Amino acid sequence: MSAQHHYLLKYIIIGDTMVGKSCILLRFIDQRFIPIHDMTVGVEFGNKTIEIPKEAGEPLKLKLQIWDTAGQEQFRSITRSYYRGAVGALLVYDITRRESFDSLEGWLKDTRAADANMVIMLIGNKTDLGYRRRVTKEEGEEFAKKHGLLFMETSAKEDKGITEAFEETAKMIIKKVEAGEIDVDSGNSGVKRGVLATDALKDPKKDAQKGCC
Repeated sequence: MSAQHHYLLKYIIIGDTMVGKSCILLRFIDQRFIPIHDMTVGVEFGNKTIEIPKEAGEPLKLKLQIWDTAGQEQFRSITRSYYRGAVGALLVYDITRRESFDSLEGWLKDTRAADANMVIMLIGNKTDLGYRRRVTKEEGEEFAKKHGLLFMETSAKEDKGITEAFEETAKMIIKKVEAGEIDVDSGNSGVKRGVLATDALKDPKKDAQKGCC
């Protein structure tokens, strides 16, 4: 009998507040979009199983465990603890807010400090607001190329690129696993069938502040 999933992969979604991280998670998990919602405090959590095709044989079933982290500076010490055990990260900025792009270096530094082998997808979100764009696609591509990141522009509102971002990140993770670049037996950053090295699950926390995707 085949396993329910071949690998359990921990993802984190990081970036400044108000860049649409929670909307990306909600769109991917539930295929819903809520433009106004509670601002994330600490972390929020979701999981979903996807299939990645293989050249031969049945596709790989991957269960993604996804942690949406708060973007506010006062919660950085809390959210950093959730980087442990992550093999994939979506580093998100808002194409309409230049400051969210300018802060990417700091987020990337934290992520690489947690695990230099983590697969990171840079995401320029809110392409549905292209008329308010302040960061060009070329700038995003250049940043990604400079730092060895995957890159994609997305719209959680219009459901553009969201599923692809998670799937392309997963494909790269599996390539690293198969190449031995991610140690599947490691307790730090590796994945193992049915096993994930991470802290105990905690309940998501929210406050009354409102955010916008």
